Amino acid sequence: MPSGTRASSARSGTQRIRVRIWKDRYLLLLGLPGLVYFLVYKYAPMFGLYLAFIDFNPFQGILKSEWVGLDQFKRIFEDTEVIRVLWNTLYLSFLQIVFAFPAPILFALMLNEVRNQLYKRLVQSIVYLPHFLSWVVVVGIWIMFFRGEGLVNVFLRETFGWEAIPFMTDPSFFKPMVVTQVIWKEAGWGTIIFLAALAGVNPNLYEAAVIDGASRMRQIWHITLPAIRSTIVIMLILRLGTVLDSGFEQVFLMLNPFNEDTQNVLDTYVFYKGIQQSDYSFATAVGMFKGVVGLVLVMAANQVAKRFGEQGVY
Repeated sequence: MPSGTRASSARSGTQRIRVRIWKDRYLLLLGLPGLVYFLVYKYAPMFGLYLAFIDFNPFQGILKSEWVGLDQFKRIFEDTEVIRVLWNTLYLSFLQIVFAFPAPILFALMLNEVRNQLYKRLVQSIVYLPHFLSWVVVVGIWIMFFRGEGLVNVFLRETFGWEAIPFMTDPSFFKPMVVTQVIWKEAGWGTIIFLAALAGVNPNLYEAAVIDGASRMRQIWHITLPAIRSTIVIMLILRLGTVLDSGFEQVFLMLNPFNEDTQNVLDTYVFYKGIQQSDYSFATAVGMFKGVVGLVLVMAANQVAKRFGEQGVY
């Protein structure tokens, strides 16, 4: 192609792009805040991952600190405390997947069976409300109910004559209470996606099932659940991507001098190491390790879902 023709083609392509941008300028402006958010809070901080490969010294700065390669990552598997914290994180995430993940699905199925629309909307509004409370408020409510002189212990003492149960200080109650808080706070909000998926189920399928004599449970098992199976799989894949993310704010607020030695998770451990002990490089390495594990789990779960005939995330 002659150089003049190539130049003319390039100019025409540039002109088309400019016309398209101008035509869609309002849509692009609507998307600009989201783009800026991801650039500032998601992509720009990635330059800080360089700290994971150096022995950061605040007096020398990032560029002049000693390069140590993968030494910080080796510490993750050599430090017994990190292994314990990693196990706590995995165990807590496992409990949340087993108990908290199905809660919105079950609640959406129950709401889908309600025929009184006024009652249904009222229940939805009530169960959505905890989502809008901060974890500070949620944990504060929990402390009011379950502390030594809280409402629960007062009720147990006056009704059954029991001694006060140390819900907030006994480490054995820590994980069940964290999972219960997640269910109470997020189960209602999580039903939005599943109710939207249920709204797309063809009602003729239920009518045909009724004619064939299927009970409500049979209809749920053979029609409702298969209809939202792809949505469940996608949400599960996304949840696996955060398997090492136990929620810093909630766990940090639940920790106290009686349980912090045994119930630390990776998020709070990174805070203690990076902020309180100024071990920035090691804390960055742990955070990077979390991200890599989450990426691997998402990719693996996505491939497994595709092998079983599901759509997957990508």
